[in-house]
Amino acid sequence: MKYDLAIVGSGGAGFAAAIAATTKGLRVLMAEQGTVGGTCVNVGCIPSKTLLAAAAARRVALEQRFPGVATHAGGVDMAALVGGKQEIVDALRQEKYQDLAQSYGWEIRQGRARFVAGPALEIGGERIEAEHFLVATGASPWIPPVAGLAHGPYLTSTTALALDRVPQSLLVVGGNSVGLELGQLFARLGSRVTLVEALPRLAPGEEPEVSEAITSALADEGIEIHVSAPLAAVAWDTAGARARLGDSAGREVAAEMLLMATGRRPNTGDLGLETVGVRVGERGEVTVDAELRTANPRIWGAGDVIGAPQFVYVAGAHGTAVVNNAFFSAGQRPDYQHLPRVTFTSPAIATVGMTDAQAVESGRDCLCSVLPLAYVPRAIVSRDTRGLVKIVAEAGSRRVLGVHIVADQAGEMVLAASYALESGLTVDQLAERWCPYLTMGEAIKLAAQSFDRDVSKLSCCAA
Repeated sequence: MKYDLAIVGSGGAGFAAAIAATTKGLRVLMAEQGTVGGTCVNVGCIPSKTLLAAAAARRVALEQRFPGVATHAGGVDMAALVGGKQEIVDALRQEKYQDLAQSYGWEIRQGRARFVAGPALEIGGERIEAEHFLVATGASPWIPPVAGLAHGPYLTSTTALALDRVPQSLLVVGGNSVGLELGQLFARLGSRVTLVEALPRLAPGEEPEVSEAITSALADEGIEIHVSAPLAAVAWDTAGARARLGDSAGREVAAEMLLMATGRRPNTGDLGLETVGVRVGERGEVTVDAELRTANPRIWGAGDVIGAPQFVYVAGAHGTAVVNNAFFSAGQRPDYQHLPRVTFTSPAIATVGMTDAQAVESGRDCLCSVLPLAYVPRAIVSRDTRGLVKIVAEAGSRRVLGVHIVADQAGEMVLAASYALESGLTVDQLAERWCPYLTMGEAIKLAAQSFDRDVSKLSCCAA
């Protein structure tokens, strides 16, 4: 059977490509061996943020943050919570994926797809031919080799979101976004959580001030944290896991359950890529050029499977670009220079642009200013001043190079910061922008003002 575009994978990249192609009158086939919708809707963004919102509601009730407002929170019915989460997942998968495919009119073929000479795909013994092919198979949790780990029932980000009870204690291995989010999630639901990271600080890719702020916030919620502490070995017994850490103390941590949040690797196994001349990198990622084309000119890659930043909005942009490049020679090249990213802890981490160190490595002289949220009126009245805003600017031109936020609503704030970088604003221009008073967004303006002024000596709404 001959199609214009055959897509392997039904996640964000695959669906964006299929929508772009069918909108332009192209005939599309999509192959999926598992559940339609990929990571985001099934086991990633949607389910994790649903549970994080529930955990945040419980935390607010336990904190009794505001005088005169009595709140309380009882135990957690995890089975009911996960059941409610699954209802949302199922509804969104039906509406945004299955029904959408039907309305646009492309075919979804269930089954394992494998490349064969041609190039062509083979699905269930049937040969599928197309003018162009897209590999959009995503990524899966990656587990490093650790002595004894495989002998017990460790959790991944996928299985942790399906637990039917809250563990009494939980050891989370990995201090990047997934480990931070899930560690705080289960701590807020009632687990005694220990978080370990092999590198010297949590969120090791972020600014040191960001790492310090999120470490302080998590520790204040009772999470035990160990850094410079790789997982050396695991032993299992009826009580759970006993983990030996490779830190200087060689300490041991015991927990009922162990969650491995050690990153994700591309899904490229058993696709037959070598048969059609598609190369893969050291981590199994499909190798593509700047326009997302593989070494085979009729095969393209998009999303997590090519080792790109693992965000569904990146995958979606890739899928559309592939169609434009493959069929219309558009020459579109993804540019991640001003790509915003968010870690949905509380307070959240949101960043865009360069860190201080990256600016220096690029040969730029830079200026930086860090504003604690204790100087932000909205944070004060909300009784949550955990966090900060750091702005990295180029010396001389004073052009904004990066904005790094730890705050409630940081994910909403970073969009304004990304627009500032895209527009090439200086800190002086950012300091002069209109900004509604008593919003968290005002923190960015105040941080810009703090380059030259002592914001502690400004009145509440001084320009």
